[in-house]
Parts: sequence; C-alpha cells; structure tokens
Amino acid sequence: MRLLLDEQLPRHLARHLTGHQVRTVQQEGWAGVKNGVLLQRAEEAGFDVFVTADQNLEFQQVLSRARLGVVVLAARSLALEDLQPLVPAALAAIGRVGPGEVIRVAA
Repeated sequence: MRLLLDEQLPRHLARHLTGHQVRTVQQEGWAGVKNGVLLQRAEEAGFDVFVTADQNLEFQQVLSRARLGVVVLAARSLALEDLQPLVPAALAAIGRVGPGEVIRVAA
C-alpha cells in the first residue's frame, strides 16, 4: 500500500510502517501545501492512505468522496517516542481503512 506521511509527522516514523511504500509530504515536494490541495495531489499520485496528526482534518475537508483513506494519529506529542506506541494500531488501521474513511488511532 502507498502511504503519504503528513509534514508535521517525524520522517523517521516511515521506517516503522513496515510492509508499505511510505513517502513524506516533503519528499513529494508538497511541503506547505494546504490540506485540500494536498489530498487532491495525493489522490492523483496514487496514494492509498494519508497518515496525519491533524485532529481537525476530517472536520475541515469533505473526506467521504476522497479516493484515499485517512489515518489520524493522536499522541501526547509529535515526538517519535510518543508516536511509536501507536504503530501497531496504526498498521492495523492502515490495513482496514477504505477510500473516504477516517480512522483515529489514539494512545
């Protein structure tokens, strides 16, 4: 599965999302792009899942028509050590999220 990591997440999180092709927003050259345009670009580029820590994304964007799924990580902070405990649940969510769906993974 092709995953896109949002720019606020640490890039080293990618190596923990094993079994998937993971790219960051920065690697794609999309840093600073607003969410609506970012999601459109991700869809056009063939990403299956957008992984973010943006707790408001699902309220700011109409995701039900999206061609990709969204997994929202909710940890104490965006530090890798706070996000790592969420990885098993995040991997499970990535495996079951469908297009237009949002799954929240919390500590």
